[in-house]
Amino acid sequence: MQEKDMVLDVLSGIKSSISNYAKTISECADQDLRKTFQKMRDGDEQFQYDLFKIAEQKGYYSPAPQASLNDSANIKTQLVQSLSA
Repeated sequence: MQEKDMVLDVLSGIKSSISNYAKTISECADQDLRKTFQKMRDGDEQFQYDLFKIAEQKGYYSPAPQASLNDSANIKTQLVQSLSA
């Protein structure tokens, strides 16, 4: 297996784990256990970002292009309107 494939596989797996942490945290009644899962999620999010930056530098991964300021402003306006409705 090539390095690129391994890195992309780990990135995919860690993204899945982060999603599962969110579900687990939202259903966790015990505050200590909830905080433990939140710390684990935070650590995985940092690891995912660090690995993403390495993958990006090596040309293994290209993120979507950045949204324009106009697009960002429109999305923000829509979110604010939907939350205040």
